[in-house]
Amino acid sequence: MALSKKYRLKKRKDFEEVFKKGIYCSGSCISIKLKRNNLNISRFGIVVGSRISKKAVIRNKIKRRISEAIRLNLPQLKKGFDVIVLTKPEVVDKKYQEIENILVSLFKKAKIYK
Repeated sequence: MALSKKYRLKKRKDFEEVFKKGIYCSGSCISIKLKRNNLNISRFGIVVGSRISKKAVIRNKIKRRISEAIRLNLPQLKKGFDVIVLTKPEVVDKKYQEIENILVSLFKKAKIYK
């Protein structure tokens, strides 16, 4: 099951705002950039660029894994943040469980994990 639409960052303006003013936390194959959003929910954007893999199938698989990890951990995440998840090429070799563990540790590092 995917992350429901109300938890997604969609507008270019929202992405630009987070990139300009957000704080940055980096892990081994995933980084996050986050900023307060003054809403009562947190919204997430996932960026998997074409340098990760030339094949859309692989990029989409990575997006689905990240999206699922976020969805399952939503209850433990603090509300009121816009978060962009950025990937690095090493993420291609990771299994779902590793991706989830890396994301949770990044959320803890950024102090948005309860």
